Amino acid sequence: MNGLGLEPHWLWLLAAMLLGIAELIAPGVFLIWLAAAAALTGLATMLLGISLPFQIVLFTLFAVAAVYGGRRWYLSHPVTTSDPLLNQRAERLRGETLTLANAIENGRGRVIVGDSVWACRGPDAPADAAVRVTGADGACLRVEPLAATPVLLPSGDTE
Repeated sequence: MNGLGLEPHWLWLLAAMLLGIAELIAPGVFLIWLAAAAALTGLATMLLGISLPFQIVLFTLFAVAAVYGGRRWYLSHPVTTSDPLLNQRAERLRGETLTLANAIENGRGRVIVGDSVWACRGPDAPADAAVRVTGADGACLRVEPLAATPVLLPSGDTE
């Protein structure tokens, strides 16, 4: 018994429950493994009546094993999503046509993205030129100028 009047195994099971609830409130796929370790420690304590120092060692071993096993499981079973670029704003812009805010000089410039201006890299081009996003290096967009399309004059000649 302890100061709370509870057997040690009940404290471990209570800790497991609280860690499980914490995982539901702030999901991060980490606390659930600690909850499993606490539950296993509580069951071992209930069945074997082990001492507190051994309970702590057992919890540590279970926690390391659970986190390691959980990580391996998630790496081998990736979570599929309907939007794989959800938090990758720069990659979502790939293929978009944008306008240069500043000229690209020496391979560096600024491009207008919605109501903001982003850094970009690409071949030299004048301000207000249309460019296509080909990729991103962090928050710096890689761009290429759009090929100039010939303008047909009324006489059938091109400009």
